[in-house]
Amino acid sequence: MRALYTLFFYLCLPLVIARLLWRARSAPAYAQRWSERFGFFPARQGSLPAIWVHAVSVGETLAALPMIRALQQRYPNHQLIVTTTTPTGSERVKAVLGDEVFHVYAPYDLPDCLNRFLKRTRPALAIIMETELWPNTIAACARHRVPVVVANARLSEKSAKGYQRLSAIARPMLANIHCVAAQHSDDGERFVSLGLPANALAITGNIKFDLTLDQPQRALAQQFRQRWCNETPRPIFIAASTHEGEDELLLRAFELIRQQRPDLLLLIVPRHPERFESVYQLASARYKTAKHSEGQSLSSDTQVLIGDTMGELMPMLGASDLVFMGGTWVDNGGHNLIEPAAWGKPIFSGLSLFNFAEVSRLLLEAQALKLVETPDVLAQQIVQLLEQPELGQIMGEAGQRVAEANRGALVKLLEVIDSELAKH
Repeated sequence: MRALYTLFFYLCLPLVIARLLWRARSAPAYAQRWSERFGFFPARQGSLPAIWVHAVSVGETLAALPMIRALQQRYPNHQLIVTTTTPTGSERVKAVLGDEVFHVYAPYDLPDCLNRFLKRTRPALAIIMETELWPNTIAACARHRVPVVVANARLSEKSAKGYQRLSAIARPMLANIHCVAAQHSDDGERFVSLGLPANALAITGNIKFDLTLDQPQRALAQQFRQRWCNETPRPIFIAASTHEGEDELLLRAFELIRQQRPDLLLLIVPRHPERFESVYQLASARYKTAKHSEGQSLSSDTQVLIGDTMGELMPMLGASDLVFMGGTWVDNGGHNLIEPAAWGKPIFSGLSLFNFAEVSRLLLEAQALKLVETPDVLAQQIVQLLEQPELGQIMGEAGQRVAEANRGALVKLLEVIDSELAKH
């Protein structure tokens, strides 16, 4: 079955290239560094053993950063290799880690690409973040005797059903994984039911709870707040990590909110940078709209702000009063609810939360998260909290307690990594 899968992948390569070219129309970085995706790049120099960390895009990269920093301290005689799949993830690695790590795009899941990659990087251990499981990648690591740890692993019921339909590929792939460090026991049970050996499972928790709101982030949040309010106090409502199809609904909710609170500033932060300009055009057709990237203080009559920069969502959340998490009014599964919870912000979302099922359950039980199905309901809820800010404070404090109570996953994950490195 894996041979058939590989043949199918090779046959689809023209479509893969076409998709890169299509995405490059709005995000030119997709047209660059193709050779890395095929395993062609200058080999890693030196004789130091290496730890390979793969994080698909921005979310996984940000989640991996505390782990990467800890590994740098624990293993100063190892080199860190960090791969991503998307240009936005690559930009985050370059911006935060620079030359501290060896960075290239991850190779395609094809035997020749993977063999070139592994020969050029020579990792002693592979750490794959969350759910990025590819059959040829796992098989190539086994062939090169590179143990694989799936870190902060999650597997939704929907994804598990997809793997079940491909069990002839999934089962031998999971058998070659040395350890799955799962976020929750439910995730772990799904991995085992698909073929992961029970002794290869560890429940470590979600390392996204181990984020740190350091002083630079707090200072930047205060700076943003001052720039946006410009000494005129006004509430700020952020719609974070929005996807296509959600912005129109958010603007509808904003229109309803403004009927009672015209002083509200709406901050929309699209998930993907190629959508920055289109969302700006959409908002500016109806409201006085500014771009955050312009770096200017906002006038009091600015109604909508587009968060069109990368890597600044955390301080943007800190500078806001109310949060709607995107990717939840479309069938995307949502984004990181822990970040606004750590800031102590009241959180709203749609119903699509399968990527953060356990986190959303904890926040809902603590009454720190409210689910809203329509713009009308969202508008009603926002107006209520604007008129009764003490209710928003109670929600925010409840979210902070959830975030604090669930810290500690990083320590458990590092113990798993220590164990695998010691064995091999």
